[in-house]
Amino acid sequence: MSQKSLVSEMQQVQLAIDLIELGARLQVLETETEISRAKLIKLYKEVRGMSPPKGMLPFSADWFITWLPNIHSSLFYNIYLRLREDHGCERMEAFVRAFRLYQEQVQLDGAETVLGLTRAWTLVRFFESDLLQLSGCTRCGGQFVAHAHSPAHDYVCGICQPPSRAGKTRKRQQEAVASRQAARRRAC
Repeated sequence: MSQKSLVSEMQQVQLAIDLIELGARLQVLETETEISRAKLIKLYKEVRGMSPPKGMLPFSADWFITWLPNIHSSLFYNIYLRLREDHGCERMEAFVRAFRLYQEQVQLDGAETVLGLTRAWTLVRFFESDLLQLSGCTRCGGQFVAHAHSPAHDYVCGICQPPSRAGKTRKRQQEAVASRQAARRRAC
């Protein structure tokens, strides 16, 4: 084995490890690396301590258009694009770095990550397949995930114009937790 192919194989294994640590499914690993399925399963078990989950990958672009997933998907994809275009990162290097930056940003904001690695990967693939596009919000100027070939001249994002029920469920959950905690304190 030549030194060049050994380096390439090591890079493939490192990419697989990075993806596994971030929550990649086996189908993602098989698509993005040149490592055999059997070796990927062994590597997955070594890194995660369990077998990879089974099941189909997400396949609908509609999920990325709904209110909260759209905000998170747009954040991730804009980070990904900046890494590709402004910093010249290769596709998968930009993907891994963008996903880590997305997770860090969401944690800094004290929010919950909505976009998992598999969905983020699917998002990139949908853009590459021309199923999705970025549309500019006419109010804030931000770029948001939208269906490809949809009119963008009057587009308003979900931040500038949230749906009427946006955030209500989480607010109720937080109120219920606060209420239970207050009840416990009174009982003591």
